[in-house]
Amino acid sequence: MIRRAMVAGLMVATLAGSAGPAQAAVHVSIGINVPAPPQLVVVPGTPVSYAPGVPGNYFFYGGQYYVFTNGIWYAGPGYMGPWAVVAPQYVPRPLLTVPVRYYRAAPEEWRHSRREHPPRWAQHWGPDWDEHGHGHGHDNRH
Repeated sequence: MIRRAMVAGLMVATLAGSAGPAQAAVHVSIGINVPAPPQLVVVPGTPVSYAPGVPGNYFFYGGQYYVFTNGIWYAGPGYMGPWAVVAPQYVPRPLLTVPVRYYRAAPEEWRHSRREHPPRWAQHWGPDWDEHGHGHGHDNRH
């Protein structure tokens, strides 16, 4: 619950940024345009859903939509955003356990990863990427 509140706080802070009163909204384009709510399929053994028809790494968890692109996680309240960057340490653990096979646009560096295992996040973000528990005691060396 605390993590979800921190993610929400990060999203609000990112969206608010330094916008003045004349700026009504901030739009971040992440290269994924979904014209209608996508069909979501549950990733077996997880509380996470993914969108097999979207040509990107598009997930749904805990009432939020998430996209992983160019090494960055984004979250949004609706299927089209608005999108806000989520720092690695605030990405919900269930998303980090999704096997590589459910990433529709897996990064090239994952090509040697076992498709039935989650990505090697410590390898991606460094061994100390998480001060809040994701990286400690969680073996991602599959």
